[in-house]
Amino acid sequence: MKYTDGAEIREAIEQYLPKVMKPTRYLGAEWNTVVKNWDEVKVRMAFAFPDVYEVGMSHLGLRIIYHLVNSYEDFLCERVFAPWVDMEEIMREKEIPLYGLESFRPLKDYDVVGFTLQYEMSFSNILNMLDLAGIPWRCEERSPEDPWIIAGGPCAYNPEPLAPFVDFFFVGEAEETLPQLLHMIQEQKENPVSRKEFLLKVAQVEGVYIPELYKVDYKEDGRIASITAEPGAPKEIKKAIVRDFDNSFFPTKPIVPYMEIVHDRIMLEVMRGCTRGCRFCQAGILYRPVRERSPETLLKQVDEMLKSTGYEEISLTSLSSGDYTCIQPVVQEILDKYSKDKVSVSLPSLRLDSFDVKLAEEIQKVRKTGLTFAPEAGTQRLRDVINKGVTEENLLETAESAFKSGWSSIKLYFMIGLPTETQEDLDGIASLAKKVADLGSKLGRRNVRVTVSTSSFVPKSHTPFQWEPQEGMLSLDRKQKYLREILRDRRIKYNYHDVETSFMEGVFAKGDRRLADVLELAVKKGCKFDGWHEHFKYDTWLEALEEVGLDPHFYANRAMDYDDVLPWDHIESGVSKKFLVHEHHKALKESLTLDCRFVDCTGCGICPERELQNDLKG
Repeated sequence: MKYTDGAEIREAIEQYLPKVMKPTRYLGAEWNTVVKNWDEVKVRMAFAFPDVYEVGMSHLGLRIIYHLVNSYEDFLCERVFAPWVDMEEIMREKEIPLYGLESFRPLKDYDVVGFTLQYEMSFSNILNMLDLAGIPWRCEERSPEDPWIIAGGPCAYNPEPLAPFVDFFFVGEAEETLPQLLHMIQEQKENPVSRKEFLLKVAQVEGVYIPELYKVDYKEDGRIASITAEPGAPKEIKKAIVRDFDNSFFPTKPIVPYMEIVHDRIMLEVMRGCTRGCRFCQAGILYRPVRERSPETLLKQVDEMLKSTGYEEISLTSLSSGDYTCIQPVVQEILDKYSKDKVSVSLPSLRLDSFDVKLAEEIQKVRKTGLTFAPEAGTQRLRDVINKGVTEENLLETAESAFKSGWSSIKLYFMIGLPTETQEDLDGIASLAKKVADLGSKLGRRNVRVTVSTSSFVPKSHTPFQWEPQEGMLSLDRKQKYLREILRDRRIKYNYHDVETSFMEGVFAKGDRRLADVLELAVKKGCKFDGWHEHFKYDTWLEALEEVGLDPHFYANRAMDYDDVLPWDHIESGVSKKFLVHEHHKALKESLTLDCRFVDCTGCGICPERELQNDLKG
């Protein structure tokens, strides 16, 4: 690379900003950024988000980790995002390396580069960013002078397709274990030992997985025969869990971007975890048990964040905000105290059976927004299969209350290709949408708008449906076309996800480490930003799979047996495999499992195994 100094890189970047879209993506220096003296810290970390700035800056995990690491005197954390294609072209042409936004230092200068793994289709951007930084892709090709490449997030629960590229993965919640790891890296810098000795020591940290310490053998038919840990490495990696969530680290001076980002507001994490038990939902398994923050903690955080940011909207975030047991008093207190300053509250994830129209009316007094609900399936039978636990009556009662209270726009999310889905289930999607639209018209609402969105079911690791195949693309495409026809109604808008992208997501969601060769080849052939429809190169992925000699249908469309060794069997989510098998059986019997917050223990295993329990504040 031509540029090696932060000041030189800044000067070069500023020179080309007029030639790119959204130049603010590349400038840094936003309100509440933390800039430390490089020479006064012991460990320098770059938090790398493998997508564009406005997506990455909307991610709560980035906000937490960035300020957590910077709260330590001996550490610094800076941010790096995937440059959009126009800026990347300039950087490659002018030999400008990928850099950290705070100091403009080349990524190669950091001790640690930590990627967040939110979505399988961002994997190509990880390799592309390393290439832009001049960092070798494979661990075995890097020298001791190169940064440690680490990664965490939901996709770390099946990290195998990235195994050769990442030195170690974080499985679980990193608030407590990441500082521990950075202290170990500091010690390795000051008193180095061999790579092997260091990695074996790091492997003892809760939630840390080091792929090179594990050997995978395969059967002749391509299935996994065994996964074997080296002596000294744990046979199973147990996820890291924040036990005292109410007092865990949370930043109250988050960075305020100068440009509009996807979620441009205060994000207040009211609770973590969900025990509703939807059988397709990976997050509901990974983040168990439920842990809530107290109203006192949240209201204090609100006060500090409003003063430090100037935002006028507060989003109460969790997997299901309406399930937070103190939601009513917290929302009421925020509105009573701050509505005079035009501060509004939003609840981004609501369930039909926990929706409170009076609460929604209070929220809408300051700023009116649409309502979004996820019935997920069109019939009660299929909702019972997936353990959704909501009824058509729930939806129509909620819609009626909303229309009567002044709303005219409702969004409904469904999945197609769910296990056991039939023609009747598809017809049920259209039937529900039309019933909601008819209800709005009957109640005299003008401009009734019902937006129906469908995504294709992708089986995910650590869920009761992890053994299920993904439905074939031709079948899913036919279903989308059928829905498009039967949803023809001026009051209804239909959106759907690209089936080819969902197919590749399924390949990597259920994939093993042999896919690393495919990923490497696809990136060499130009694949990147695969989550963006205009950049997804399906034919190139198929070429790479064919050249490597792997069948994508083997991963995405194959039903697995209970006694198969799964690529992620050595990664522990805290929920037992026995429970997942039992839930899969119950799904096929269309039998419900109730929420363990309100009934006896359902036997998932997380609480007795880890000496935990659901922590509810209400």
